[in-house]
Amino acid sequence: MATPADGSMRLAPEEPSRRLRAEIERLRDEATAQRALAHRRADFWNTAHIVLGFPAALLAAVAGAAGLATAEARVPAALLALASAGFTAGAGFLRSDARRIANKRARGAWADLEGRAGVKLAQERLTPEDLRELLGCRQSALAAYDGEDPGTGHPPVSGG
Repeated sequence: MATPADGSMRLAPEEPSRRLRAEIERLRDEATAQRALAHRRADFWNTAHIVLGFPAALLAAVAGAAGLATAEARVPAALLALASAGFTAGAGFLRSDARRIANKRARGAWADLEGRAGVKLAQERLTPEDLRELLGCRQSALAAYDGEDPGTGHPPVSGG
């Protein structure tokens, strides 16, 4: 920046391009970090889904078999059924499968932003339109956590 004698601030000719490049680098770095975070979260929620869902299914099957086996096994079967119901309720409350899917969708959207920013940074000259495009991709990545289609910003259309 240059300050002329009248005290006004003037940008050097390369200043806007430098600022655009710095902002696009910041977006790329944010996308890299968010992609890794979404990957870890997807793994966590996948584990939670398995840890809650598998015992629920197993306990329900054992409770059913025990309840049908003998009259004396009905009380232990009822306890197993209650434990199974607890796991099922926990899985439903946490919505671990929906969270896993949302984080996988977000991971893809952040990776898209990261890749697009890398391509933009390889260009000699950057324009404000480049930054606008990447900011739109960032909004799509943020919306992906809410179950919205990253391309449109609207809820995905179900196939059923």
